[in-house]
Amino acid sequence: MSNMIDFSNKRVLIIGGLGFIGSNLAKRLVELGSHVKIVDSMLSQYGGNLANIAGFEDSIEVNFSDIRDAHSLAYLVRDIDIIYSMAGQTSHIESMRDPYTDLEINCTSQLTILECCRKFNPEVEIIYASTRQLYGRPQYLPVDEKHPIAPVDVNGINKYAGEMYYQLYHQVYGMKCTSLRLTNTYGPRQHLKDDKQGFVGIFVRLALQGQPITIFGDGKQRRDFNYVDDVVEAFLVSTGNKNLWGNAYNLGHTDKHSLTEFVELLSKHADFESDQIPFPDDRKAIDIGDYYADFSLFQSITGWAPKTSLEEGLEKTIAYFSKCGESYF
Repeated sequence: MSNMIDFSNKRVLIIGGLGFIGSNLAKRLVELGSHVKIVDSMLSQYGGNLANIAGFEDSIEVNFSDIRDAHSLAYLVRDIDIIYSMAGQTSHIESMRDPYTDLEINCTSQLTILECCRKFNPEVEIIYASTRQLYGRPQYLPVDEKHPIAPVDVNGINKYAGEMYYQLYHQVYGMKCTSLRLTNTYGPRQHLKDDKQGFVGIFVRLALQGQPITIFGDGKQRRDFNYVDDVVEAFLVSTGNKNLWGNAYNLGHTDKHSLTEFVELLSKHADFESDQIPFPDDRKAIDIGDYYADFSLFQSITGWAPKTSLEEGLEKTIAYFSKCGESYF
């Protein structure tokens, strides 16, 4: 993309860089000539996986540390040009079962990052991976940034609080902070091992293993899906764009697909059965129904638009995991 800054020789810190999106971002930044440092707690339930940097591990520096540790963060953020804050607890169910851990990782840790940067590197630029989850059940579609914030789970509340810290530190201290609200992201290096990171990873794993896929409800819930390369591109075009600082922006896709359609597209590339059952109570309580975003505000400032269709993205995803899936199951 022509409106991307020159990343060569930029010193970049990716917090949560051994996870799904963080590792894809790290790979791309290495290709662009950045000096990439990753910090990751390697807690497997949050997606940290050394297989994610296979093939380019010699080009990056990896620091095993937890973002809840302010001492190591204070050291890590010094002399860095750009921080991508990608670490997170992403499971909605898990956030309800263990709200305090979600609070620590998705909220308190973001404040820790900001405080460390304010004290030791106030000029750094920080881009935060937020989530569509904070909107809750859509009151209208597509959901734009003016939509009311009404989370249906602890995860959404904590992610929103994290976002608000970034906005506040921009307003009060002039720090260069941008938040991107991600929708369903999928692709190579995705966390497939368990049910902690959304239905897309679960469906992909079951399809690859030839296991039956069960859809809750009527399967008509429509979603937008972003292939990981498009999401990485969004983070890159956000960087250095001062018109974005201090605000949060939706990512999304113009194509919407029902869960049934998602499973049908998946079945073109893998052999499995599928069925539908009524919603279990714990899932129904936090299901948001249809969701798709209006990302035109972000597009108008950066020129970004997703390039990958769901069909093409799923084909690439299945091809990747068919080749090296043993590191992910």
